[in-house]
Parts: sequence; C-alpha cells; structure tokens
Amino acid sequence: MFYIGVDLGTSAVKLLLMNEYGEIKKIVSKEYPLYFPHPGWSEQQPEDWFTRTMEGIRELVTESDRTQVAGISFGGQMHGLVVLDRDDRVIRPAILWNDGRTGAETEYLNQTIGKEKLSEYTANIAFAGFTAPKLLWMRKHEPDNFAKISKIMLPKDYLAYRLSGSFCTDVSDASGMLLFDVKNRCWSEEMLEICGIKSDMLPEIHESYEVTGKVKPEIAAGLGLADTVKVVAGAGDNAAAAVGTGTVGDGRCNISLGTSGTVFISSRKFGVDAGNALHSFAHADGSYHLMGCMLSAASCNKWWNEDILKIGDFAAEQAGITGLGENPVFFLPYLMGERSPHNDPDARAMFIGMSMDTTREDMTQAVLEGVAFALRDSLEVARGLGIDIRRTKICGGGAKSPLWKRIIASVLDLNVDVVAVEEGPAMGAAMLAAVGCGEYASVEEAAEKIVRVVDTIEPEPGLVEKYEKKYQKFRMLYPVVKGIF
Repeated sequence: MFYIGVDLGTSAVKLLLMNEYGEIKKIVSKEYPLYFPHPGWSEQQPEDWFTRTMEGIRELVTESDRTQVAGISFGGQMHGLVVLDRDDRVIRPAILWNDGRTGAETEYLNQTIGKEKLSEYTANIAFAGFTAPKLLWMRKHEPDNFAKISKIMLPKDYLAYRLSGSFCTDVSDASGMLLFDVKNRCWSEEMLEICGIKSDMLPEIHESYEVTGKVKPEIAAGLGLADTVKVVAGAGDNAAAAVGTGTVGDGRCNISLGTSGTVFISSRKFGVDAGNALHSFAHADGSYHLMGCMLSAASCNKWWNEDILKIGDFAAEQAGITGLGENPVFFLPYLMGERSPHNDPDARAMFIGMSMDTTREDMTQAVLEGVAFALRDSLEVARGLGIDIRRTKICGGGAKSPLWKRIIASVLDLNVDVVAVEEGPAMGAAMLAAVGCGEYASVEEAAEKIVRVVDTIEPEPGLVEKYEKKYQKFRMLYPVVKGIF
C-alpha cells in the first residue's frame, strides 16, 4: 500500500509517497506566493495551498498504482489563522505564523489577562505568532470580517477540509493556537470567551494518527484515486517532523533547522517550565512535548547568502571557514523578532564584534554560530527543568550542511544523529497516515521500524570548551541591546 504525506510549508507544499515499509517512492514540491502587505505582516491565500497541493498529488501518483493509495495525512505550518464564512468562502488571506502585527494583542493577553491565567488555561503564554492574538486583532481592526466567521481553522486543516469535508484538527497543531487546554486535550472555554468566539466555530479535536474522514468522491476522481482513501488528522510541522525522525516516546530530542528553528523534546508526562519560555504542546504520538522555537534559523543563512552576498552556492560559501570557536564576530539571529526564550516580536538581527580585519568567512560563520547559540538558549531552559538530553536527531534544510551540524554538536554539547531518510514533516505525515490506516499499531512502532540512524556527529571536547566561552558572551548581548529595538 501507499501513503501520502503533505507538508504545507511557508514557501511551498512538499508531497511524499511512501510504501508500507517506509520506502519513499516519489517526492514533489510546489511553490506558492507569500505576501507582505505591510511591514511585519505575512499572509497567504489558502486557495493557493489547495491548488498547488492538488497539482502535486496528481504528479506524485502518476507513475504508481493509484489504487494502492490507502491514506493521506498532513504536517503543516502552525498558528496560521484561516477563517471561513457560512458558505465556506475564505473571508480574508490567512495570517501566518511569522506575522508580527499582534504586538498589542499579545501584550493585552500576557499583561491584562495575565501569563499565569493563560498558562492555567492553555499551558502557554501569548506569542505574537499564535492564533488567539490574531483573532483579537481581527475583532478590533476588521470587525465586519470577524462578524462573518463561521469556521476557524489552521492551514493544514484547510487542506483536509477541502479534501474530505471533515472540519477537524489534531492535538499538536491545536496546541499552538492559545485556544487549547493542552493538559486535558480540549478547547479552553475561558480562552473562547476572551476571544469572543463560540465552540462551534472550532474544529473537532483528534489525535494525530486518527482517521477523520475519506477523500470526497469527486476529489478522488479528479486525482485518479479510489474513493476509499482515508484522511488522517496529521500534526503541526514540528510534531510531524519529530515523528519523521523517530522523536517519539520519552526524553527524545529533535532539532529542526528549517525556516524557523526548534528544539523539540518528547515526554510521556505533561509539563510546563516556570517562565513559559518553552511551548508545552500535545505530541503527535499521543503524549506531550516541550519546544523552544526561534523564528529565523536556516532563513538567516538563506538571507545572508541570497539577499546580501547574492550567491546561491551555500556549501561553497562555507568551504573557506576555519577556526571554529575563535570567531570574534557575533550574530543575533532575530530577523523577524524572536519567540523562545525572549518572546520579543520587536527584536532584530545584528552583527557585533567586527573590525578592519573581519572577513566574509567570519560573517558567514557568525550566522551559523548565532543560530546554534539561539537554539542552545532553549535547550538551557529544558536543562533547567532537570531534563537530561545527551543526543538529538536533526532535520530541515540547514541540516544538509556538515559544518553547521558540527557547530551545533559542540555548541549544544550533544551527539547529533542523522537519519537515513530526512524528509521532515512530509515523512512524519506519511507515517501518521500509515498508522491511521492500521499499517502500524502505534506511532512509536512506526518510528521504530522505519527510522534508521546512519551517522552521528559527536561534540569535540576542545571545541565544546571554546564555544562555552563564546555562548556565555552571546547570552549577554540581547539584554544589552534590547532597549534599542
């Protein structure tokens, strides 16, 4: 049998076809536009997601026996606000996870409602990218549109709704809305009241591996699929990526070096750190996870290479870098503000420590190191909770760089395990589809049988010592420059 995993990303949708043994048969990617109507805003058209996904599925299954496709599931960009009216028409463009317009609303939630109350209701505090502040912004600035809302959904769930007609979401993606009681895996009545919405506007909650419906007959016919194809709930992109790297069960770690960056720690027990610096979310395996999220990770390297240096060969740019741990230049990687642990949408990136002998290689190295230092900020919060992490999986576009993996291993002092198949949320989504269709008894079983470690980058003792000194300097920088943002 075949299973389709759909990763609805920020710049493109990636689709993966996997057989029952976890072998990838084909991968297709389709890009779509990203709009910035005002400085700090970030939007997309949900119809673009659907159109490109349909094109991608047709291309994905062209060379395979389409009758063998049993299920489809999703990993998707989290937190985005998609609103439909009573006729299922999209009311306005989706407001994305990296949109920074909700500063006032986030401040209201954290200061007026209060962080303690928010944590009590949802296990989290408000961040500018979360869905609840977006609803408050819409209620204030677009009251006519707000009054039209009949359905509120997340990006990947819009695809599932168009495919199946089922108005559903999963626990991991719902956790990032600030509308969800993570501990009890249900909607928070208190948060619904605060945001001025009704429970019937929100989707039905499912575990990530549960079947939520089937592909509509007319959609299936248009794709050349059987009308028996099951639609499985799926997960937020980071939880789906964690499934794809086998980061399930208790005490496992995954680092994602995608557009954003995350430190993801799976846990069988629910937990919250005292300052809510880390997100406390439900996991796609039926348990929980802690996650530190930085808004700009591999995107920092992309910006530096493509927009500033005007080059496209990232590997060649890194080839001349030597002297790890000795670079006097620091880079704060806050190109779009920062989430964990600073929760500051106004934070901005900067280079510090340059002199007349600073080289291009120093600057490039500083970008890679700055992202690694910021990831360690989140790991330190987890270590402060007594969580003993010794090794991590790694995924995302940035993980293709051997140099960056070497830096991360020594900055975080972790063994970094590389898996044989690193296809992020798309792979995790396909695995969830297989679990939902009964191919595997559980997400943990699927991970155990499919995910294989092929390489480990170990921290280098001498480099760990050098980076420890540099990290202690790095962590002093943000508090000093915060006031000028």
